[in-house]
Amino acid sequence: MKRSVTLAVAVCLGAGALAGCGESGSGSDEPFKGKSADKIAADAVQATRDATSVRMAGSAEQRDGSTVKVDFSVDERDNCAGTVSGQGAKAEIVQTDQTAYVRGDEAFWKNALKGQPDADKAMGKLQGKWVKTPANEIGLQGMCDKQAFLAAMDGDKSEREGMKKGETTSVDGKDALTLEKKRPGGEKLTLFVATEGEPHILKSVSEGGKAPGEMVFTDYGKKVDAPEPSGDEVVDPEKDLR
Repeated sequence: MKRSVTLAVAVCLGAGALAGCGESGSGSDEPFKGKSADKIAADAVQATRDATSVRMAGSAEQRDGSTVKVDFSVDERDNCAGTVSGQGAKAEIVQTDQTAYVRGDEAFWKNALKGQPDADKAMGKLQGKWVKTPANEIGLQGMCDKQAFLAAMDGDKSEREGMKKGETTSVDGKDALTLEKKRPGGEKLTLFVATEGEPHILKSVSEGGKAPGEMVFTDYGKKVDAPEPSGDEVVDPEKDLR
C-alpha cells in the first residue's frame, strides 16, 4: 500500500504541475536601449536562472479543460514550499534537501488513491497528515527543482527567438518591458522583464495553443521558509501503511 500511495501522489501532482512556462535600465525613456528583443529575453532567462530563490505562482489549462494552479517558493538548495490545486482538490508540499512531504485535503487523496487497494483504510491514516516520500518520487521535479524548472524554460532557445518589444507596463508595482512572440495556430507568448535592477522575468503568459496559462515570478533572493513537519504530523509509507 505504501508504494501505491507514493505512485498515486506522483500521478496526481506530476500530471498537474505546470509545464510551459543584467543590466539596469539605461536611464532613458527606452528600457534596454540598443538591445534587441531576443537579447533582452536571453538575458532575462539567464538572470532568472542565476537568482538564488524565487516564488512562482500561476495557472495552466490542462488538455481535459481543467485548470491547475500552483504557488511555490524554491531556492537553489532544494528547499521548497507551496501548494497545487485543481478539480476541487488541493495539496500542500514542503521539501527539504531530498525529502518531500505532501498534505492533501480529502478530495486530493480520493483522487490520488482512486482504484488503489485498501484506499479507504489509507484515507483514515492520511487525513490531516504529511506523507513523507523521497523528493524524486512525487513528480515535483518540475516545480521544486529550481534549476530543472528554469532549464526547461530555456531548453528550446528557438522559443524565445523572433520576439518583439511591446509596451512598458508594471507587474506587482515593478516596471516591466513586454516582449511578445506570435506562434503558428494563434498562440502568443508574452514575457514581462524587469527594467530596474536585474532583468528578471516578472511574468510569463501563454495565450491560445494547447496549454494556455501564466506564471508570476516574485520574491527573488528571499529566504524560502520550508519547515520540516514534526514527527507526530508525519505518515511514513514505509512504516505506517504496510
